[in-house]
Amino acid sequence: MPAKKYLTWAALAFVAFYVIQQPDGAARSVENAASGLASAAGSLATFVETLS
Repeated sequence: MPAKKYLTWAALAFVAFYVIQQPDGAARSVENAASGLASAAGSLATFVETLS
């Protein structure tokens, strides 16, 4: 189980380093992820609407 803990801390450190070194790239990544989630939610809403 300690390996999972170390990997989690390493991932958090990488994210923090990325945000500090390339804030524009990090912002674009978050924007792309949010856009993808919004698109998936829209598709799911359309699917549920067509069921009824």
